[in-house]
Amino acid sequence: MHVCPHSHDDVGWLKTVDEYFYGEKNRIQRTNVNVELTSVIAALLDNPSRKFMEVEMKFFKMWWDNQTDDMKDKVRGLVKNKQLEFVNSGWSMHDEACPIYEDMIDNMMLGHDFVLKEFGEKPRIGWQIDPFGHSNTNTRIFAEMGFDALFFARLDHNDKAVRHDNREMEFVWQPNS
Repeated sequence: MHVCPHSHDDVGWLKTVDEYFYGEKNRIQRTNVNVELTSVIAALLDNPSRKFMEVEMKFFKMWWDNQTDDMKDKVRGLVKNKQLEFVNSGWSMHDEACPIYEDMIDNMMLGHDFVLKEFGEKPRIGWQIDPFGHSNTNTRIFAEMGFDALFFARLDHNDKAVRHDNREMEFVWQPNS
């Protein structure tokens, strides 16, 4: 078993981006991404054996823009020593949120450009644990972006049952040629 602490912050589902980030309208859903990110970074700085994967760059950039230069340098150190890793790193975890080819590319470019500019890193792992579907278009884009792996959830229940019975839950998913 692998335990992978990671973000999963919807960039628009039940609330607006600002409502999620600042923890507003908690009667709808209790979350405050700003506090979450501040707490995660503090925990990473407190213990060098801790690791965390950040997925959604929209929220991370909102948090980042409110940090001091000193804190930004500390976070860059966390990235350099692999405590903080950017996975997927689109503006949001897309597919159903950005169903059109151009939107998928724009979504990923926004996030990847931010990560490259601020941290000199290129994300290598696709991470889609929440979308209700995984298009072949998305697989092709991720492959062409140079991702080494893709982790996803919500596999079709029939496909999952067959794979489970045949002990084939781990597989290589390749886009059509």
